[in-house]
Amino acid sequence: MNTLEIGKKLVDLCSNGKDLEAIETLDSPSVVSVEAVADPRFPQSVEGIDAIKGKFEWWTHNHDVHRAQVRGPFPHGDRFIVFFNYEITPKDGPMKGQRIQMDEAGLYTVINGKIVKEEFFYQLGS
Repeated sequence: MNTLEIGKKLVDLCSNGKDLEAIETLDSPSVVSVEAVADPRFPQSVEGIDAIKGKFEWWTHNHDVHRAQVRGPFPHGDRFIVFFNYEITPKDGPMKGQRIQMDEAGLYTVINGKIVKEEFFYQLGS
């Protein structure tokens, strides 16, 4: 698959609640994931598909997701951007129990038909 095809597949899977399938089928075994900010509960950067799965499991266990919308992909060479909009209630942390909106952009880099890097952009506390 080329970059655009991978982006479309990611959007399709995430739009249908199949985020784990997206990780398992689209990510390189050595994929790197970088969050916008460090968090005391997990590192800002993790490497490897097992670490990505662990981060996803942490997210699903620590948030009630009421709504998730996915837009894109927006390709550029070997990269693409996807926009995510969530309505969530955190189960832990400073926003625990508060229903909030979260906007996030993900920048994905593709090499040899696999996602090798994902970088997330968002602003907390606004």
